[in-house]
Amino acid sequence: MRKTIFTLLIGLFVSVAFADEGMWMLHLLKQQKLAEMQAMGLKLQDTDIYDPSGSSLKDAVVQFGRGCTGEVISSQGLVLTNHHCGYGQIQSHSTLEHNYLETGFWAMSKAEELPNPGLTVTFIEKIEDVTDYVLESLEKDKEKDVDGVFFLSPRYLNSLARELAGAEYLEANKGVDVEIKPFHNGNQYYMFTKKIFSDIRLVGAPPSSIGKFGADTDNWTWPRHSGDFAVFRIYADKDGNPAEYAEDNVPLQPKRWLKVSTKGVEENDFAMLLGFPGTTNKFYTSWEVQERRDIDNAVRINMREIRQEAMLEEMLDNPEVNIQYASKYSGSTNAYKNAIGTSWAIGLRDFEAQKRVQQDRLLNWAIENDKPEYVDALKEIKRIVENRADLRFRSWMLNEGILRGIEFSTIPYLSVDSLIKAINDNDEVAKEEAMLKLMADYRKFADKDYSADVDRKIAKVMLAEYTELIPYENLPLALRAIDDDFEGDVDAYVDNLFENSIFGSEENMQAFVSSNHDVAQLENDPMINFAKSVRAESVELRDAVSVYDNPFDKARRTYLQGMLEMDGPYTHFPDANLTLRLSYGQVKGYEARDCVNYGHQTTLEGVMEKEDADSWEFVVHENLKELYRTKDFGRYQMANGQMPICFAATTHTTGGNSGSPVMNGKGELIGINFDRNWEGVGGDIQFLPDYQRSIIVDIRYVLFIIDKFAGATHLIEEMDIVD
Repeated sequence: MRKTIFTLLIGLFVSVAFADEGMWMLHLLKQQKLAEMQAMGLKLQDTDIYDPSGSSLKDAVVQFGRGCTGEVISSQGLVLTNHHCGYGQIQSHSTLEHNYLETGFWAMSKAEELPNPGLTVTFIEKIEDVTDYVLESLEKDKEKDVDGVFFLSPRYLNSLARELAGAEYLEANKGVDVEIKPFHNGNQYYMFTKKIFSDIRLVGAPPSSIGKFGADTDNWTWPRHSGDFAVFRIYADKDGNPAEYAEDNVPLQPKRWLKVSTKGVEENDFAMLLGFPGTTNKFYTSWEVQERRDIDNAVRINMREIRQEAMLEEMLDNPEVNIQYASKYSGSTNAYKNAIGTSWAIGLRDFEAQKRVQQDRLLNWAIENDKPEYVDALKEIKRIVENRADLRFRSWMLNEGILRGIEFSTIPYLSVDSLIKAINDNDEVAKEEAMLKLMADYRKFADKDYSADVDRKIAKVMLAEYTELIPYENLPLALRAIDDDFEGDVDAYVDNLFENSIFGSEENMQAFVSSNHDVAQLENDPMINFAKSVRAESVELRDAVSVYDNPFDKARRTYLQGMLEMDGPYTHFPDANLTLRLSYGQVKGYEARDCVNYGHQTTLEGVMEKEDADSWEFVVHENLKELYRTKDFGRYQMANGQMPICFAATTHTTGGNSGSPVMNGKGELIGINFDRNWEGVGGDIQFLPDYQRSIIVDIRYVLFIIDKFAGATHLIEEMDIVD
């Protein structure tokens, strides 16, 4: 009887967990989820979404940069993504005279569109199952694979991809690349053929008071009122091939672009999105959940909070610093709030217990089916997590507290070593080259987005906390000087670094350049020695932690093999790994707490309710207020006359889905995904169907801002709009 009840509970757990859950592979939709999607409201066939031999929706979806998604919305290569995905580009074009973060930017002709060196968009041409090929190759190359790591090695797997594609094919197709990715920890493999464009130009972006409305206070929360979008354009050479920036490049004529719907959404409408989700941990064990909460998240929350408080104080006090550090601050707070939300969900929803159910289900099955290897794999995962705890804590502290937190910890000191050698060798030519390299490296480090005063302030508070939590004997050698030479005075230690290092200021660097270039000065430079010491500690910790990596990866591979063998090879979606996926669900609000119910749609009314002229996060642009007063919403308003801004849906998303197109059952664009709610952020570990919501900017608000607010009607005319 007890066994029967346990089985029923497991079945209930599995069925609930699958409700709207999943980041599904496009080429497997027909055999996995197509029928369920159609029952919910999808009007398309699987080949309308993914067709490797013809045009389909996937051809209108791009990976934007390295960590976001975008969608093509015109026959001239116009791309939508999130404002926060294009934030770095918007910032790079901003100056005190032309602060596009504050005023917004709109190119009123193609000639005014701004290039963005280093930015790429990537199309997925084809997805192929190459599991058998990879497994055969692993068997063939096992003697070369001394450490048994090839099964997850990007270098090895991509060499197989190039071998499969053929050098002739890659040479003949400009901008095309291939990549093999492991799924389910190396139990399945897929090859992605990609086409990468590198001439991407900024077309339009609303001011941050719209694109970032609510900023950090509203981040990870619902209801939201942010017009989080930006517009770019893909350029190609005259033959339509990827090319580096050139004035004579032309707008790309894409295979496919999305139709844009102004019909709006109603609660319970079907919704789906395509995108490139980054990382999920659906198959965490209970021990990994605990590790994530008590080490990874705890350290990140603590150290970033300290850094952000110091940074924000300087940003609010100085407009120039605000521009310099806007992107850095935004990037820091995003992961910080994610860590807080994840730990909250772990505790509130008892993820440890849920993962124990997952583990016990496999353990019971393995015992019943005489599969001891799966029992051993779980034991090994537990052993490794317990044994690496101290090293992991120290590594997270070093990364969050110093390497990510203090900018001068990464000064480019290799050019200093070259200069020392040239001086000692009395090689004037090498000395001159090394001096030029040193100056170039310094300028690259102390660029327009760096403030030595801000870095100094942050370093003082970060190092005070770091040395409080890390014992003296585990400190990087240079930091032991805080006690040895400065009587524990962190402020004096940091001041000494800035005052006596050639990297401490422009004046210090110029003084050194015009001096006799004393080798002893370089060898004893306190900031250089600090950076070297921190880097050495990082390498030492990385090597110590890496001892556990291979056995851990192998144990997880076996664990996942057991899950797939028990449930079937395509029952589970693979954890996200920045590959193209589809999620689906419904437009829906939720009950956050007892008697606290949130609807599915927000409107411009909410912006006016939140307006706070004294808070930089809730300033409302005068032009937007005028449009609200006159109710000049045009064809973008709802049936009740209100202006929609955002809506929520049950689609399963994570980082990387920022900018993902959200589509209705006909495949028409109805919104742009940009965030998740606080209550559902733990969905990276365990999906929460009653709470987890994607937060989506309504496409009608995007069109309204482009048309009515910015007056960029030429962009509206480019699109295929369905009323």
